Amino acid sequence: MSERHPNPLEPRWLLWARELQAIAQNGLHYSAAGFDRQRYEAVQRIAADMFAAQSGTDTRRILDLFKEQIGHATPKVDVRGAVFRDGRILLVREKRDRLWTLPGGWADPNEMPSEAVTREILEEAGYRTRAVKLAAVHDRIRQGPMPPYPYHVYKLFFLCQLLDGAPVENIETDAAEFFSEDGIPPLSIPRVNEKQIARLFEHHRRHELPADFD
Repeated sequence: MSERHPNPLEPRWLLWARELQAIAQNGLHYSAAGFDRQRYEAVQRIAADMFAAQSGTDTRRILDLFKEQIGHATPKVDVRGAVFRDGRILLVREKRDRLWTLPGGWADPNEMPSEAVTREILEEAGYRTRAVKLAAVHDRIRQGPMPPYPYHVYKLFFLCQLLDGAPVENIETDAAEFFSEDGIPPLSIPRVNEKQIARLFEHHRRHELPADFD
């Protein structure tokens, strides 16, 4: 998989660990034989050991994350919403790292992407919105240097129309504010970067732009 599309932004050990995990997950999904399952579980442990050894994370924690993934291995989907008011973009501050990001998170099963992003905006920022445009679909690992992450992630960026609401604090974020293009605060880079924010301002100014994709 990674041999077809090598990514210079990530170390090869991370690509190998992800591929081993995908092989193990698919094998566990499609194989019912006892010995085959044991072999795929061993491959999964190796992938977890590789990630833990290189990232400084506990092997058991990584293995637990891997075991939560069942069925055929596919990328996870992260949705992010760009909401503008008076030329300013809405950002929320993460409690975990005290840095700012677009409101968003994982899409849930049985949920349309447009529903997922407006739900996340309401939960994290307190504003009701309506998704009006898919601005970009990005492969997380090709958007600049990122901290190691065990999953392959697709990021969907939507422009969303502000309807009503007011800032609220929740378990993940503790502030929601609108920022000008030249006043963007320090960003939570694993979630969004400056290049993506700048491009969303372009989509806001020029709605006729087609969706960006990797």
